[in-house]
Amino acid sequence: MTVQQTEQELREDLAAAYRLIAHFDMTDMVYTHLSVRLPGEGHRYLVNPYGLLFEEITASSLVIVDADGIPQQKTSWNINPAGFVIHSAIHANRPDAACVMHTHTIAGMVIAAQDKGILPLNQINIEFYGAVAFHAYEGIAADDNLSERERLVRDLGTRNAIILQNHGLLTVGSTVAQAFYRMYYMEQACKIQIAAQSTGVPLHIPSEEKMLRAKNQFDTDPDQGQMIWKALRRKLDREQPDYKN
Repeated sequence: MTVQQTEQELREDLAAAYRLIAHFDMTDMVYTHLSVRLPGEGHRYLVNPYGLLFEEITASSLVIVDADGIPQQKTSWNINPAGFVIHSAIHANRPDAACVMHTHTIAGMVIAAQDKGILPLNQINIEFYGAVAFHAYEGIAADDNLSERERLVRDLGTRNAIILQNHGLLTVGSTVAQAFYRMYYMEQACKIQIAAQSTGVPLHIPSEEKMLRAKNQFDTDPDQGQMIWKALRRKLDREQPDYKN
């Protein structure tokens, strides 16, 4: 993270992200995770308590876990260690991936069921041109399948977004804000693609030159979702201020 945040600041950011994932209808009931690395030595992360809906999560309800998903604080809630397998592998091998977000949305799972991933059909989609990794489906992620964790990390490489084929979407960021920005627009790109494909008419793909120009414009934008994140936090402060509790 470019600016070191305190644990409380990270708790509030992550709780806000859970509420926003619920607000934008990107949840799978109590499943999937958003996680963030805590400052300091060792592997310590904040993750959701298993069983709470994302709309119920607050800063204080988030649980500190180690790299194996084992709680490192007293909690009355269970943790789903198997669900944290994907996150722990990425956190441990990508120092820049302070935050990891994983979703099972209808749009994301539809695109994850296609062979060609996100197509450059729109300006939003072009932001992900050549920037999305793929990981082949190997069944439900489990903590006893260490070799899959190695393949997942290998497949992600240095990219910040990955399609888990026949599964869902995943993004990483140096901050919660950055990871959320990438997840929100990756989800939008999937929705745009499905809508365009549903028309049944031939789809137009811009020239390589135009796509690379637009992609470079996205990549060199210094904001990287910070302005949007501040606006969304203000929205939550007005409408769901209890997320900070």
